[in-house]
Amino acid sequence: MKRTVYSLALAALLAGPAAHAQTPTPAKFQVATEQFADLRMLRYQVPGFAQLSAKQKEMLYYLSEAALSGRDIVYDQNYKHNLRVRRTLEAIWAANQQNLKGAQAAEAEKLNVYAKRVWFSNGIHHHYSTRKFVPECSAAYFTKLVKGVDAKTLPLEKGETVDKFVAFITPIVFDPNVAPKKVNQVAGQDLLATSATNFYEGVTQAEAEAFYAQKIDKKDQRPISYGLNSKLIKNKSGQLEERTWSAQGMYAPAIKRIVYWLQKAADVAENPTQKEALTKLISFYQTGSLKTWDDYNIAWVKDTKSAIDVVNGFIEVYGDPLGYRATYESVVSFRDEEATKRIKAIGDQAQWFEDHSPIMDQHKKKNVVGITAKVITVVMESGDAAPSTPIGINLPNATWIRKEYGSKSVNLGNIVEAYDQASASSGALTEFAFDPAEVARVRQYGALAGKLHTDMHEVIGHASGQINPGVGTTKETLKSYASALEEGRADLVALYYLPDVKLQELGVAPSPDVAKAEYDSYLRGGLITQLTRLQLGETVEEAHMRNRQMISKWVLEKGKADNVVEMVKRDGKTYVHINDYTKLRGLFGQLLRELQRITSEGDYAAGKNLIETYGVQVDPELHKEVLARYQKLNIAPYQGFIQPKLVPVMSGSKITDVKVEYPTNFAQQMLDFGKKYSLLPDYN
Repeated sequence: MKRTVYSLALAALLAGPAAHAQTPTPAKFQVATEQFADLRMLRYQVPGFAQLSAKQKEMLYYLSEAALSGRDIVYDQNYKHNLRVRRTLEAIWAANQQNLKGAQAAEAEKLNVYAKRVWFSNGIHHHYSTRKFVPECSAAYFTKLVKGVDAKTLPLEKGETVDKFVAFITPIVFDPNVAPKKVNQVAGQDLLATSATNFYEGVTQAEAEAFYAQKIDKKDQRPISYGLNSKLIKNKSGQLEERTWSAQGMYAPAIKRIVYWLQKAADVAENPTQKEALTKLISFYQTGSLKTWDDYNIAWVKDTKSAIDVVNGFIEVYGDPLGYRATYESVVSFRDEEATKRIKAIGDQAQWFEDHSPIMDQHKKKNVVGITAKVITVVMESGDAAPSTPIGINLPNATWIRKEYGSKSVNLGNIVEAYDQASASSGALTEFAFDPAEVARVRQYGALAGKLHTDMHEVIGHASGQINPGVGTTKETLKSYASALEEGRADLVALYYLPDVKLQELGVAPSPDVAKAEYDSYLRGGLITQLTRLQLGETVEEAHMRNRQMISKWVLEKGKADNVVEMVKRDGKTYVHINDYTKLRGLFGQLLRELQRITSEGDYAAGKNLIETYGVQVDPELHKEVLARYQKLNIAPYQGFIQPKLVPVMSGSKITDVKVEYPTNFAQQMLDFGKKYSLLPDYN
C-alpha cells in the first residue's frame, strides 16, 4: 500500500491519557459542543488568520470552496447508496425536529443521532471500524416521516413511487445484514465480495488482483499509482474496465466545480512555483491522467516557500481493501512559523536518523532528500479528512517520488491543540494509568511527547528505509496488510528515537521522561484502552489499531523473560507497567528492523504472520473489563470537528477581505453543506 499514511487523531481514550493540555481552554471559545453515540463534536480555531494578507485570505477561501465541492464524492465512494440515504435524512430532518417535544420525542431523538452519525462517517458505516450502524428508532417511525414530507424533496428515481422508495431504502438503513461492513480485512475471505465500498462492481478479489498484475511492471522505477482514481467494473461483455474520476468521467459535476475554485486560487497564488503546482492539479482533474498526478505531486513537493498549502485529491487507500483506490479529501492550511521550528529541527536531521537506525544497512537510504517539515494551521477540511481528521500528514505516497524528490511532513497544530484542550478534563488517565508516578509524568510531558511522536512518525518514520530493487510496491507485495505494517514501521521509528539524546541536543525534548511518558501511553493504548473502540466479540481490523496492538503485544511477549513489560491485576483491574524502558527501546529497535526487512523484501508471509498473531485477536475477558471501566467515565472514544466558516467581504464582484466564523451546531452545518455542495446525482 502507500508508503505513508495519516496518523489518525486519537480520541479521548488515547489523547486524554497521553496528551493533557498545558493551557486551559480559553473561556471565550468552547471547544467541545455535543456528544452522541460514541462521538464528540469539537471546534478548532484558526489563529493568525487575521494577520494574513487580503490576497492570502482570498486564496484560502477559494481553496476551501474547492475542498467542500468534493464532499459528495466521498459519500459515493464509501457506499453506492450513501447519497440517497443522506438526502433522505436531510429531507425528513425538519419534520423530525417537530416531534422532539411530543409523544414521539424518544423516537425523534434516536433518528437525530442516526443522522448525525451518517454525517460524521460520510455514510452508513462507522468511520473507524467500517461496520454498519443502524438507527435505534423504529422502521415504522422512519417510514411515517418519509411518507409525510413532500415527495419532491425525496431522492426518488425516475418513475419511482414513494411506497417503492420506502421498500427499497428501509433495509439499506435498518437491516444490519445488508452491506454489513464497508472494508473487510478478514483473512481467507473475498475482500471485495464482502466489502460495501463502492470502488468495485461485479469484480472478485482474484479478478482485480489479476487485472493489475498484468498491468504493473515491477521493473518500472517510476510506476504510476494504478487504480488510484477509478472504479473497477465488469462491463456488459464481461471484461474489466476502469471508470476514471475526472471532469470528463465519473464524478464530473463535482470535479468541474473543484476545478473552478482551484483555477481561481491559482490566479492569486503566492508565487510561480505554487501556481505551477495548482495548474498541474487542475490538469489532473481535467484529464484523469495518473502521470499528470505524479507531475503534480513533484511540483507540490517542490513548493516549500509558500505559506499557504493544500492537500486535495484522491490520496489515501484505507477505503479499498486491496489498497489501490483512494478516497477524496482536502486539507487547506497555512504554515505556523513559530511552531514549525520544532518539527523542522527533526526533519533537518533526517539523514542522521537514517544512518543511526537499527535497520539493516542495505535497507537504509544513502541520500535522504527533500523532507520539508512544518506545523500548519488548518483552515478547512473536507471529504475523508472531515469531520474526523488526521493530526499528521506525510505525502506524497508514491515511493519513487519520495526517493527522488522528497516529501512534506506536517503536524496539524491547531487540530492537536483543540484535542488537547478537549481532553484536559478526561478521567481516563487516572483510571488506566498504573500509578501516580505515571500520571504525573504524562501530565507533565504527555502533550509534548504526543507531538514529538507524531512529528517523528511523519517526518522520519514514513520517509525512512527503501524497497529492494525489483520487489514492487507494498500494495503488490504485502497486500491487505500493507497499511498496518507501514503504520507500525513509522510508529517504531518514532518510538525507537524518542529516548535518544539527539532529541535533547536538538532542543526538542527537555528530559528522558518525555520518552517514558510516550512509552507508557503507547502501550496502555495498544494493550488496553483502544479496546473501547470495539464491541464485544469483534476482532481488530482497522490498520492503525492493528499496528498499535501488534507492536504492544510483540514487545510484551518478547520481553517476558526479562520482565520488561507486564500486565498487572490490581483490585480487579488490569494495568500495563513498564519495568525497563531501556530494554523496551531495544525491543522496539528489533521489531523495526524486522518490519523494514519485510517491507524491503516484500515478505508477505512474515508480514501476515506478525499482524495475524499479534494485531488481530482480542482477549474477551480483558475487553469486557475495559469496556465496563470506560463506560463509567462517559467519554466518547471518537472525536471530530465542526468546520470554521469563511465569509468573503465583497466590494462589487471583488473580494476585499475574508472573515472567519465558528459555527456551533453540527447538524446545521451538515444541512447547509448538503444544500450548497450537493453536486452529484444519487448514483454515479
